[in-house]
Amino acid sequence: MKQTTSPRTRKKLIVFLILAGILIAVSLLAPQLCPNDPNATSASMMNHPPCAEYPFGTDRYGRCICSRVLMGARTSIFSAVSLVAITFAAGTALGMLAGWFGGAVDAVVMRLADVMLAFPQMVIAIAVAGILGGGMGNAMLAMGITGWTLYARLARAQVLALKEEPYVHAARLSGCGAGSILLKTLLPNILGPLVVNAATQIGVMMIGIAGLSFLGIGVTEPQAEWGSMINLSRSYIQLAPWAVLAPAGATVITVMIFNYLGDCVRDYLDVGVEQ
Repeated sequence: MKQTTSPRTRKKLIVFLILAGILIAVSLLAPQLCPNDPNATSASMMNHPPCAEYPFGTDRYGRCICSRVLMGARTSIFSAVSLVAITFAAGTALGMLAGWFGGAVDAVVMRLADVMLAFPQMVIAIAVAGILGGGMGNAMLAMGITGWTLYARLARAQVLALKEEPYVHAARLSGCGAGSILLKTLLPNILGPLVVNAATQIGVMMIGIAGLSFLGIGVTEPQAEWGSMINLSRSYIQLAPWAVLAPAGATVITVMIFNYLGDCVRDYLDVGVEQ
């Protein structure tokens, strides 16, 4: 028997990797791609409809929405990716330590995770962000305070399932310490499920950060961020719908791409068995 991955699965993974790469490239090159200054205001161009100079129109302050959507991509995408990377590393490390050492270490980590999971993530995020105040750093902290629990529980379960395997005992007998076994022997064998969950969490974190900004406890003006842009423009959606539709559409498309990418990574790693 051999494990095989269908060509269709590989093609889907490549397509969404390319799309995700394009989004990241656009966010990196946003300052060079902006057709106008994203923070420049103009009283004579307030709520101007889309035109050649302003492809997505302008907002209530006369600012170019296209430029702000591009700059918001940098804020939204990199904040979400950075947050997932940090929670991934912290949660995986804590989960592996809990699974390997057990006892008091396991009890402390898991009880802390249980406390975090006892409340909805967004409720805790709103409470933390409300106490700390606005700003992207505080919004990321508010979302990340519970985000690590997913990886910790999964890493702990994987380590508990693998720690008694023969190759782990062989590593112990060869004189390897706990750190070496965790990093060189166990971590490569548990990365698959963790990476799949990390890929799917990018969209979740992006929605969470946008939600905090929409509520006014995320980024602060004039920094461009999609949730903040939607909140600023929703009161005059009938007068200038483009001011809401542009950042909302960018959010939906970006989240869909990263969610589909997570699904493709899962399908690629969860290969079938061919007789």
